[in-house]
Amino acid sequence: MQQETIINEYTGKNYLNATGPITVGMTNDYMFRIVFQQNKYALKGLISSILHIDPNTIVNLEITNEVVPGVSITDKEYRMDILVTMNDNTIIDIEMQLRNHENWKCRPLLYLCRSFDNLNHGEKYEKVKPAYQISFIDFTLFEDHPEFCATYQMRNEKDNYLYTDRFNLKVIELKHEELATEIDELYGVTDWVRLFKSKTWEELKMVAKKNDYMTSTVESMYLSNTDINILKIAREREDYLRDEASQKRRMSEMQEELAETKEEIARLRKLLADNGIEA
Repeated sequence: MQQETIINEYTGKNYLNATGPITVGMTNDYMFRIVFQQNKYALKGLISSILHIDPNTIVNLEITNEVVPGVSITDKEYRMDILVTMNDNTIIDIEMQLRNHENWKCRPLLYLCRSFDNLNHGEKYEKVKPAYQISFIDFTLFEDHPEFCATYQMRNEKDNYLYTDRFNLKVIELKHEELATEIDELYGVTDWVRLFKSKTWEELKMVAKKNDYMTSTVESMYLSNTDINILKIAREREDYLRDEASQKRRMSEMQEELAETKEEIARLRKLLADNGIEA
């Protein structure tokens, strides 16, 4: 890839000259979706890194739930995952998730089950396609078991014998890069996380400079960051998530205040009863 020839179609400027803070980064689930939807070369690099496979073995990626970039999403709960069929024989669901939903661990499992249910009527069971659900999350999934990059599969509880390698749940925790293994480093998973967490164009270019797939990702980020319609939707997503988080905090505070009020009422009733006064 010849980086010096990459020119931004909106501003006419080379993205390599971009400096300072990134307007909307890749931890924004909408930006994440748009960048990898529009750039399958970058998506190939990401998937090959997470699945620990040679990118040259990926000959085809078909996104089956594309959205129109820059078109408003009226449903704020719209799924931001990318559903991909790889080489016509593997289904991959991949997403960026910042919110820690209650019982969140059940949601990707449900998505994975839906992806695994991929046989057409009359097909033999051995024709079922392998399925992966890949989540990048900005929280700790299990507080008593933090991990950077985890793979969950169906195994025998007695001896850990693998039931099938066609049903896979992968979770990458952005907050726990310090727990990365040598394998995570070898396949570049840590570099992708650093790219997603970068706050400035200087950081982005430093992380991506030795990897063509990441360089291409940064190029697409730059194009999307100069598209006013895409930026509008991305900021709306941030506003929605921020407002939702604020509402949840306020609800939690109200519940605590209510509990304290109930305790105070119970205390006063007991005090009255101890003094022979009927409440």
